[in-house]
Amino acid sequence: MVRKILGMVVGLAVGLAFYGFAVAGGQGPETIVLHSKKGDVTFNHWKHQTELNIPCAECHHGPGHSEYKPGMKIEKCETCHNANMPNKKLNKPMKAFHANCKGCHKQMAAKHPNAPTKCNGCHKKK
Repeated sequence: MVRKILGMVVGLAVGLAFYGFAVAGGQGPETIVLHSKKGDVTFNHWKHQTELNIPCAECHHGPGHSEYKPGMKIEKCETCHNANMPNKKLNKPMKAFHANCKGCHKQMAAKHPNAPTKCNGCHKKK
């Protein structure tokens, strides 16, 4: 059990590190795969940026939740979203993703009916 959790954490950290590096160089990666025991999530980063025109600041922010500015270094989410974070509802990257992504998808469902709003809409079992 501990090995599975450690594997997921390492996988997420590597994925987020790659993501942060790629985003800092421009528009970021086309897609990002987040590994989860509930099923991997393949996030279409470019679609959210271009087709849906979602500003970077909707997901990215600076230290202390300061406003995102273009060209700002994107840190790994767990730099702040970790066990030391006082807000226990956001003390893991997964909690922050769920709070932001699920809320946005529910708001956008009427305008974008293909936006997944159920767990298995994003989390795909292998």
